[in-house]
Amino acid sequence: MQNELTTLTYEIELKPGDKLNLPESILENITTGRWVITIQQKAEEPKSTRNHDAFLNGYAPEDEGLYDDYPSR
Repeated sequence: MQNELTTLTYEIELKPGDKLNLPESILENITTGRWVITIQQKAEEPKSTRNHDAFLNGYAPEDEGLYDDYPSR
């Protein structure tokens, strides 16, 4: 048997009262051999905050009055 590094990653969400049941696809991939199974809590993803910095940084003083001829909404 050749040694081959295989990494399987599954994301599982448990709600209150749920118990961990490993997906059948994991159990099918585990065969004879030595295994290391690591379970860790997923880090919270940062919430995206929209800002308009790119627009404001792209506005130059010489652009002042550029849109004065356009009617107001």
